[in-house]
Amino acid sequence: MDFIDRLITAITETHPLHPMIVHFPIALSGAAALFVLLAVWKKNDLFEQMAFANLVLAFFGAIAAGITGIMDNQANYVGDAPNAGLKILLASVMLVIAGLTAVVRWRRPDVFHSSGRALYIGGYLISFVIALVLAFLGGVILYGF
Repeated sequence: MDFIDRLITAITETHPLHPMIVHFPIALSGAAALFVLLAVWKKNDLFEQMAFANLVLAFFGAIAAGITGIMDNQANYVGDAPNAGLKILLASVMLVIAGLTAVVRWRRPDVFHSSGRALYIGGYLISFVIALVLAFLGGVILYGF
């Protein structure tokens, strides 16, 4: 029982939550970008559906990462983590792009085969690039530039 108590304390009080959460939207947005590119290359709708599912999960994961990032910034850096403002701005842009891309796909399931295809695919790729930039800026907080 002591181990479980220490584990719960470590997760809820000792260790910051953001580093544990942030890897999900990074990986999921990367998987979404990979699957949409595979869908284009292989002309396969199943890959596009997988891309959409990953993007939706990345969107919700990014919300959780943003909330935990703001909480950890306050707790560990007294609101003054390096590049915090830039990270919040970029994360907001990523949320808007990923969210719009997912909503468009949800409302127009045929968007992958329509004239808006390039913008749709671009939404995936831009979301992933922003996630990578955010990951780099997170590394700057921990390891410096």
